[in-house]
Amino acid sequence: MTSLWLDRGQSFSSDPFEAGRSYDTVVAGAGLTGLVTALLLARSGQRVLVLEARFPGAVTTGNTTAKVSLLQGTILSGLARQYAQKQVGAYVEANREGQSWLLRYLDEHHVPYQRRNAYTYATTAQGTERLLEELGAATTAGLDVEYVRDARLPFPIQGALLLTAQAQINPMDVLDALLRDVRARGGSVVGGARLRNVSGSGPLAVHTDQGTVTANNVVLATGTPVLDRGLYFTKLKPLRSYAAALELPAGVTAPPGMYLSAEEPTHSLRDYEVDGRTLLLVGGHGHQVGRTESERSHLSGLLDWATGHFPGAAATHTWSAQDYQATNLMPFFGKLPRGRGHIFFGTGYNKWGMTNAVAAALGISADILGGSLRWANTIHRRVTSPGGAMTAVAVNAGVAARLATDWGKLAVGKPVVGPAETGVSAGPTAGGPVPADDGGRVYRDGARPAAVSTVDGTTCRLSAVCTHLGGIVHWNDSEMTWDCPLHGSRFSPDGKLLEGPATKDLPRLEQG
Repeated sequence: MTSLWLDRGQSFSSDPFEAGRSYDTVVAGAGLTGLVTALLLARSGQRVLVLEARFPGAVTTGNTTAKVSLLQGTILSGLARQYAQKQVGAYVEANREGQSWLLRYLDEHHVPYQRRNAYTYATTAQGTERLLEELGAATTAGLDVEYVRDARLPFPIQGALLLTAQAQINPMDVLDALLRDVRARGGSVVGGARLRNVSGSGPLAVHTDQGTVTANNVVLATGTPVLDRGLYFTKLKPLRSYAAALELPAGVTAPPGMYLSAEEPTHSLRDYEVDGRTLLLVGGHGHQVGRTESERSHLSGLLDWATGHFPGAAATHTWSAQDYQATNLMPFFGKLPRGRGHIFFGTGYNKWGMTNAVAAALGISADILGGSLRWANTIHRRVTSPGGAMTAVAVNAGVAARLATDWGKLAVGKPVVGPAETGVSAGPTAGGPVPADDGGRVYRDGARPAAVSTVDGTTCRLSAVCTHLGGIVHWNDSEMTWDCPLHGSRFSPDGKLLEGPATKDLPRLEQG
């Protein structure tokens, strides 16, 4: 599964990693948050190093639907239920500034993007009620949103919210421009270097799998913070959603705007022009990471919905993405607790990273350079409502219950989840069961939880215990990965860490 954006011939050329060097700031993560932060700091004259565990855009930025919109589904009404109007207004101001900065930057660097009207639409009476609540919250927050009956979709709706003159991008075009700019200003961007830990107090020792460097400041732009200080993994819900690019049959045109449904499962739509043809991008049908019987069924459901409404459409690309939703819906950014004012982070963008990521970068760079942003200060001083606190309690109670349940089932040899091909075998087996190609199972190898998969004819046996906090991993039958249902860490079939709060691979097990 390769996204439309990542399916390109270019390859990333890494700068050399120089162990022992000193920098003003080290940024971990070469997505939108990391590269915008690095650029802002490099512009100020700082010596900046960007560390990327894989390659720029490998995780969320390269798999987004890439809408740069201030109309964000029904997010504002969700915020308004938890926060005072001052905080909701600060969220809108942050996103407005993030959007303005990004589009101005693209204009200055001649990076193409398209202006589109944004719609949140409803097909049910319940969805319409959510639209009306969102309309009130958006209007109060100063957005010029209007309620319309027709959103120019090829299927009936009950109504929609409209915000004109928003934008859509190719995110890899944006990252390419940022990479060139960071390097032109003396910054270095190193791929294949994963941050493992940060120690010391001044300067900081930044430990990677390639060696150690020192820095006055460290920025964690890693999706979810890979340092557990502040316990932000307990304040985030890791979500996986699906996307596809569709070629439409002759005579059929893509709807002219950017769209998101108010109901679940969500359905997102936008167009994209490439090689003289217009593709339709659809997305949605998400779930919490590692907590579904079959990821493949979610992608199939999305494709069935798309071809049902656009008969004859053929998928050219399918993929999925991981996003982190703050339990109280407001993104986190700024100084990481127990970082002595020198470790910074951004997370919890709730699928709206094209604006929130830039806003976080603006806030983080202002903190490092001694500036102050009014909207950032307001967001930092927010107080979680009782409802938001209870949501966090419920999420973490679910994590604890899942941890206990999975380990308990392993102890008695019962399936953890799903059919036999993705569950736990009934008991210990010498060497473990070997699944069919593209299959994975968790089983007991004596006292050890073991994970075995076969992909492209290669069988790998690994520890089934996530290296973050000990969750039992789940086989993702769509992407052929091991996913942790606790906090969203993900691993390749041979155990290589892909993303999440974990910083270490799954250990291999010797065949017994």
